[in-house]
Amino acid sequence: MRRIAFAGILIALIGVSAHLAAQAPAQPVLRWGGDPAGGAPFVQADSRNPNRLVGFDVDIAALIASELGRRPEFVQITFQSLDQSALRGDFDIGLSGIENTPARRQMVPTSIPYYEFKEVLTVRAADRDRFKSLADLAGRKVATLSGTIAADILGRTAGVTSTPYDDDVHPYSDLAIGRVDAVLLDHLLADRAVRREKGLYTHPAAVATSQYVVIVSPKDPAMLDRVNGILRSAMRDGRLEAILRKQPGVWNDEQPRLFQAMTGSNTQQEETSARASWFETTRAFFPKLLRAAWTTLWLSCLAMVGAVVVGIGIAVGRVYGSRSTRLVLTTYVEIMRGTPILLQLFVIYYGIASVITLDAYIAAVLGLGLNYAAYESEIYRSALEAVSKNQLDAARVLGLTEGQVLRLVRTPQALRTALAPMTNDFVALLKDSSLVSVIAVPELAKQTQIFATNMGSWIIPGLMCATLYLAMSLPVAYVARRLEARWKAPTTA
Repeated sequence: MRRIAFAGILIALIGVSAHLAAQAPAQPVLRWGGDPAGGAPFVQADSRNPNRLVGFDVDIAALIASELGRRPEFVQITFQSLDQSALRGDFDIGLSGIENTPARRQMVPTSIPYYEFKEVLTVRAADRDRFKSLADLAGRKVATLSGTIAADILGRTAGVTSTPYDDDVHPYSDLAIGRVDAVLLDHLLADRAVRREKGLYTHPAAVATSQYVVIVSPKDPAMLDRVNGILRSAMRDGRLEAILRKQPGVWNDEQPRLFQAMTGSNTQQEETSARASWFETTRAFFPKLLRAAWTTLWLSCLAMVGAVVVGIGIAVGRVYGSRSTRLVLTTYVEIMRGTPILLQLFVIYYGIASVITLDAYIAAVLGLGLNYAAYESEIYRSALEAVSKNQLDAARVLGLTEGQVLRLVRTPQALRTALAPMTNDFVALLKDSSLVSVIAVPELAKQTQIFATNMGSWIIPGLMCATLYLAMSLPVAYVARRLEARWKAPTTA
């Protein structure tokens, strides 16, 4: 009985302890958003421990969390979506090399600047004397990161063909192999790229200067003042300098002047330029949207023509080919349908660049066309096999060759069956063409994203983009319905 009583008391004590532990207040969390794809020196995965993030923005987020008595918790957000995610309240603060722009300050609560950087021009070393400024690059392709100050500068530079990318690595790799003629980006990114890629040179003169800031969710109005206070305190006592000095090449003579300017006043930095009205921004970007829509349309049409031609060949090969031919074609279809089109675009554009350097538009047409050829082939194959065996036997009895049977009996009926799914595939391809922005093709969705970043809202850009997509797809659907109705109409002798 004593043993039972002792066990009962022990179990009770364990239960009470567990209950008290569960009731104990856990340390509150500070959710901070960023994009590890931006890489060093901002936010990147540690090469020795991929579960750990490193970079000066990681350390600054930890500093702010510590001062607030919270535990930092990282929230991965695509760089171009950070502002919208802040408005949604997906995180408390955002740090990822976020630039200090008038549009951003109008859109989301923005801290005082904590780092000043230069926009610099990087060219191939062989062209360093030839391309010294943007004026020397008239008629040339200049790469940048979409949604940045550099992209805005290029958009306002006459004669220069701006080529926006979704990351800051491939602009420099494409520069090294000659796909673009220069890159305009932050000096931190340029310095890292010159060390990584051979044969590049960065001009020291600044095309423009700006700063990095922290964005804050508007759902916590008091957070902005607290973040500003922590940054000013860290500037005064040297903690921020110590963080920036941890990353090679980050600290420079510009930072003490910025720190002095930020700690000399308790007010936030004044606006350096007025933001254009929504009407002015829309009027400026509408011609670019039309050009991007035209790019989307002709890319989609060329890719669809290629998909139809290749798809017909695959379908005929799978119906009439030998066993080995059918095996090879079936393998192709399954690989193209079973892997993401985004991966296929990366492989075609970047993966084989060491063997053959394709133009971005050619790679886009090839990627979309080869992917959709697999789907088209299944449509045509099923349509060919849907023609009744009795008709095929009757045609052969009449003396028609297999080629004549295919051309005169099977194909006309198969086309009628395949028309509706072909139309659906073209509309789907039209929308999937938005993926080619990852290989630096400025199509409609990418240009809309740039438009929305400059406006600070997705409402007007989104409506205009949707209208243009509908304007391109609805006529195709209308023509297909008319053809379908006509082919279904009873014929008279």
